[in-house]
Amino acid sequence: MSQFILHKENTRGHANHGWLNAHHSFSFANYYNPERMHFGVLRVLNDDLIDGGMGFGTHPHDNMEIITIPLAGAIAHKDSMGNSAVIKSGEIQVMSAGTGVSHSEFNALPDEKLSLLQIWLFPNKKNVTPRYDQLALDLDARRNNFQQILSPDQDDAGVWIHQDAWFSLGKFDEGFETEYKIKKGGNGVYAFVISGEVTINGQTLSKRDGLGIWDTNSISFKANAANAEVLLMDVPMEF
Repeated sequence: MSQFILHKENTRGHANHGWLNAHHSFSFANYYNPERMHFGVLRVLNDDLIDGGMGFGTHPHDNMEIITIPLAGAIAHKDSMGNSAVIKSGEIQVMSAGTGVSHSEFNALPDEKLSLLQIWLFPNKKNVTPRYDQLALDLDARRNNFQQILSPDQDDAGVWIHQDAWFSLGKFDEGFETEYKIKKGGNGVYAFVISGEVTINGQTLSKRDGLGIWDTNSISFKANAANAEVLLMDVPMEF
């Protein structure tokens, strides 16, 4: 029997710092919930809205896989590896923090809000050499399809990380139905609804709801609204 955990949008941690309006699906910073520490190796899922020109000054990370997906706007990134880049909506950024990296991230636009998802996964290898990558995604490839945007294999579609995890993004017509097959035994899937309404394994989900499912080989999916957009994070449940 498959198991699941439902995280409704309004049960997330919330911190409004004025320039930053942040929602946390799992414990982060001043939000602590012992029942919401992680889903398998998925440690952080932050949904941030950042004012124009504002952001996070230089700060360190180590032994974490950090994935950033801008939903609207653009991020200005600088790091201790010498990278200086702008990541726009429609792109994905990844950092393997490994032995240690420092970086800053700001809204690259002075007059527009930046909406982004930042996701942290525990790695399957510690103390790796830090690395950075970003990739522009083919938005047409996710129409009525779960487009793979991340995997463990640097020769596969999307960016890659040091973990047996696969991320997929899809944008769907109302009424579209499909099945997603979990990529590896022992993995579960955490689904996050970016917009619209969907039904996954009989659970109806709305914008910014999350649903974790494990002890199954596949999940059923139906879009209940036009342009429903969903991120699937297929991750090991044990680490």
